[in-house]
Amino acid sequence: MQRAAKSLSAVSDLDADKAAAMKLVQISPALEARLDAYVALLQQWQAKTNLVAPSTLPQLWTRHVADSLQLVSLVPNARRWLDFGSGGGFPGVVLACAMADVGGHVTLVERIAKKAAFLREALRVAGAPGTVMLADIGDNVDRFPQAIDCITARAVAPLHQLIGFAEPLMTPGTTKALFLKGQDVEAELTEATKYWKFQPKLHASVTGGQGWIVEIESIERRT
Repeated sequence: MQRAAKSLSAVSDLDADKAAAMKLVQISPALEARLDAYVALLQQWQAKTNLVAPSTLPQLWTRHVADSLQLVSLVPNARRWLDFGSGGGFPGVVLACAMADVGGHVTLVERIAKKAAFLREALRVAGAPGTVMLADIGDNVDRFPQAIDCITARAVAPLHQLIGFAEPLMTPGTTKALFLKGQDVEAELTEATKYWKFQPKLHASVTGGQGWIVEIESIERRT
């Protein structure tokens, strides 16, 4: 009886969190259906594979889905996305779900085979246009697609390393990078300027808290 009550409470909490997330980002009914399918699959896999921090499950829609989906509004014309270290699919799978509405495509890079398998199943179940590359980011830059509109990463590596991964793929004037960061963003920016010349633009996350998005358009290595 207690287990059933806890289960119902968890469902109720997640429904409330979804309603809160829908106030932060605007989505079409078709996109909502794709995201629903993805979230349901993630909950199933989470029991056997650690895809997101368990403590964040009650805020899955606001902490993860809406946080990822906000990137689309920053580069509304982007159609070809590359997501480094996709893990449980944030932001990569969420972006792929959004790209189904506009004819775009997302390449998701993940080095752990079990998570890569989940990502492939998530794209299939959600009907989202994407490709999963089982690869290590740093060792496989030459294998990534060259025509990219936007490069993304979330909770993968320090900013100076992400910039190093992105730099060979950045085409000035056409490619942007959007890296989701937390409360230490200023320290990461300071460290990154030791190795790279770039002009970052900071966006406060729509989900509140201490989340930030670092937008970068051009990168030059310091000599």
